[in-house]
Amino acid sequence: MVSGASLRQSAVMKALFLILFYVVVAVLPLGVAWLYGGPPRTLSDEIASGLGLMAFSMILIEFVLSGRFRAITSGVGMDVTMRVHQLAARTALVFALLHPFLYLTPSGVPRPWDPTRQLVVTAEFWPLASGIAAFVLLPALVLLAVGRKQLDFKYETWRLMHGVGAALIAGALLHHATQAGRYSAEPELAYLWIGLTGLACGSLVYVYLLKPLGQLARPWRVSHVDKIAERTWSIGLAPDGHAGLRFLAGQFVWLNTGNSPFSLKENPLSLGSAPGKGVGAELEFIVKELGDWSRSLSELQVGTRAYVDGPFGSLTVEGRDTPGIVLIGGGVGMSPLLSILRQMALSKDPRGVKLIYGNRAATQIIHRDEIDALVAEQGGEVTYVLSQPPEGWEGPTGWIDAGLIFDQVSAEQARDWLFVLCGPTAMMDVVEEALLARGTPAGRILSERFDYD
Repeated sequence: MVSGASLRQSAVMKALFLILFYVVVAVLPLGVAWLYGGPPRTLSDEIASGLGLMAFSMILIEFVLSGRFRAITSGVGMDVTMRVHQLAARTALVFALLHPFLYLTPSGVPRPWDPTRQLVVTAEFWPLASGIAAFVLLPALVLLAVGRKQLDFKYETWRLMHGVGAALIAGALLHHATQAGRYSAEPELAYLWIGLTGLACGSLVYVYLLKPLGQLARPWRVSHVDKIAERTWSIGLAPDGHAGLRFLAGQFVWLNTGNSPFSLKENPLSLGSAPGKGVGAELEFIVKELGDWSRSLSELQVGTRAYVDGPFGSLTVEGRDTPGIVLIGGGVGMSPLLSILRQMALSKDPRGVKLIYGNRAATQIIHRDEIDALVAEQGGEVTYVLSQPPEGWEGPTGWIDAGLIFDQVSAEQARDWLFVLCGPTAMMDVVEEALLARGTPAGRILSERFDYD
């Protein structure tokens, strides 16, 4: 088994490499402009140009921070890459919006809407028009992403709008930069922009075309659809003519059932099955009725063709040499934790186990008999928590909160054990804060979210 220290060191090194790579690509246009550009102008003009260059390069980097590239998300986690994606987009938006208003040197001919000629670096209409288009589209794209849930867009509709909008912005910025920009008009920087824009748009081709083409050769079939708890279903997939999927316990995939692999109707679902059953074994997913797709699971037929994109995620306990593992789940957040429990039993994992599992009602507890058996096999203990307990319930009631964590987790466990969290975002936020207050090192708290602001 790889030591926990080695695993953490590897994750830190990868994170540092990605940060360094991001910074180098983001500032590379500034370096090229400094090397090949003309004589300096006023400080305000130079800051304006620098903000424009940085905004464009950061926007292009956004294309590969979408969470669909395992080479980037593995080791650092999708939470990290998606949060960087969000913060970078908002920073680039600020740079882009400030960029035109900092030019002070008059240029071009007077226009009615710009009598001081402070916003114009060229008298040509089309170079300005593409910049104005990007100036309008970029904030719209960011606002739609931030307010997607409030606007009640279907995920596939929003994803299509987001991808098309990003491509349009990249094309408009490429035209504006090379035609209206003082520095970007230089051949060296123009070639750099063309190359980076090509790579960015190429990432869309990979995600929306090449990946689905690969999935065509690796279809799956729905092998079972069973209701296992209140508003909760177990879905099984069997490989159809191929060897199956290699994954680690705790990971997730994007699942597409009954549609073409080119369809945008996908859902991120954690794997509940154990990889130790073999690459060609059936995959199990545990799904709660929440959205349009999950509410129609009663209509999903055995034999339906399905496609899988993955695996993704870093909610895994492999290679971590802590003396024990505390699994804390809420609702169907139990799915990856069940995968971990099943794998620990198959591999005869010697580590201790404690499970804290919260639900609204007892009828929502999934696979209770199996969970009890798996934890007992590891010599561990299970704590079920209900917010609406039935009469005669003897376990904890309410929510999984700081008080429960301090009651259930000893100081020694908090200090030395590994903690794996999956469930509602509010629950994970509370538990993470409680564990940190209890003395748990941040590096031993694993969580993964499919929900971002």
